[in-house]
Amino acid sequence: MNAQEINFDTNLNVLPIRKATRGEDRMRYIGFPLGIVFFLILYLMPTPNGLTLEAQAAIASFALALTWWVTEPLPTYATSLFLMGLLTFFNGWPEHKVLGVFGLEVIWLNIMAFILSSTLVKSQLAKRFALWIGIRFGHSSLTILGAFIVLQLFLAPFIPATTARTVMVLPVMLVIGSIYGSTSGKGNNFGVNLFMQNLQGISIFSSGFLTGSTCNIVAAAFIFEMGNQKIYYSDWMIGMLPITLIVMSISWWLGPKYLFPIKQEDQQPKVKGGFKVMQKMLDDMGGFKLAEAKSASIFIFVLFLWATDRFHMGWFGFEISAVMAALIGVVIVFLPKIGFMKWNDADIPWHVMIFSAGAYSGGLALFDSGAARWLVGSVFDMVGLDSNLNFWLVYIIIISFAMYAHLFFTSKTMRSIVMIPIIIAVAQQFGFDPVSLALPAAFTLTWVITLPTNAKPNLILYSAGQFSISDNLKYGLTVSTIGVVVMIIAGFTWFRFLGITP
Repeated sequence: MNAQEINFDTNLNVLPIRKATRGEDRMRYIGFPLGIVFFLILYLMPTPNGLTLEAQAAIASFALALTWWVTEPLPTYATSLFLMGLLTFFNGWPEHKVLGVFGLEVIWLNIMAFILSSTLVKSQLAKRFALWIGIRFGHSSLTILGAFIVLQLFLAPFIPATTARTVMVLPVMLVIGSIYGSTSGKGNNFGVNLFMQNLQGISIFSSGFLTGSTCNIVAAAFIFEMGNQKIYYSDWMIGMLPITLIVMSISWWLGPKYLFPIKQEDQQPKVKGGFKVMQKMLDDMGGFKLAEAKSASIFIFVLFLWATDRFHMGWFGFEISAVMAALIGVVIVFLPKIGFMKWNDADIPWHVMIFSAGAYSGGLALFDSGAARWLVGSVFDMVGLDSNLNFWLVYIIIISFAMYAHLFFTSKTMRSIVMIPIIIAVAQQFGFDPVSLALPAAFTLTWVITLPTNAKPNLILYSAGQFSISDNLKYGLTVSTIGVVVMIIAGFTWFRFLGITP
């Protein structure tokens, strides 16, 4: 690849065509009938006590979709449309709610975020920053991957909105991936590691700070209201930030070495002439252009509104939501003379929007129908939490369940609302300090790292075509399991030292 072949443009609206491996082909043939079998078994079995027919239909429909999303016998967007039809025809969720998902704030936030991300590419600000970071840190694949992890750690406490962080780094990741020979639909293991580690960094580092996600704040509120113990910002950070650093360090080392080994030829930038060419390309760009200055200004303005949302009421007398802040930025971008973009410059992956709508339909149907709460309660009953168990066995069960629950419940806030009160009740029933179980469980809420459907950043990164759902599942399950092990060890050591566990 020479300097002219480096792709500094994106085209996320075009679904990349990727040749399936032999293993993926087998998964598709197995997954199609398997999803139907799961649906029929769950839908036709006698309705369990405490579960409504609507909730049973929602569970069956989601099980089929989850199986197909993982094995991909159909494109992910087609599976989402199929799920929306199942929910409607089998009364898992009302039609107006299923179709109304496209009007949800989360969908509009994604659309606005993609338009804002397009400004960084259109203005070539992403190209400038990518060349700089490549020259500064890109002498090997490990150093450039590490640089992005440090960047995610730096952004986490200052920009609580995970979507904002994703939109900020995505254009740079696309360009860096291209420099290392990984492009949409023609990716290599460098691209898989780059995108997976950023996906994990966005979510895992959010668990290191109380303000890293709304679900953290909700969990802390439940602990205060039900357990009568206040969790301070410093308590949360001191307790969890070291854990995030340990796990992300393991992920940084494990991925390129063993999970998705980077070939020798992919460990260096694929730029003919090496870094001298990259430096020349950066020099040829000259000074900051007006479009770059506009893009940076608009982006910083939107990020400022996102980061200061808690102060809006005092400043303005009203709150500017995340989606409205993004909308303001997009309007400015399209204004004649003031802005610098036209509609055709906006790179919006509509197939991902449809995929998202189906995912949120399934998750919201589980929540609204009561299926989510029933599933959580059933799992706790199944593992025997109503018997006389010692603290550490209960702790291990709850941490394990809390870590993997994101596979089935797509909203972090929903899981916080459903799970944390139940965990506090379990602790009180056993005579344990509620903090000893609820706080460690709350630390895992943002670890939504296993499937593209788990969170908005995952969907945005998946749209780039640099990794498959099976790649996400393999890397995510591995790091989640490492997280469970580290959290259990921390329970016996670090958390005990801090007084969180007995």
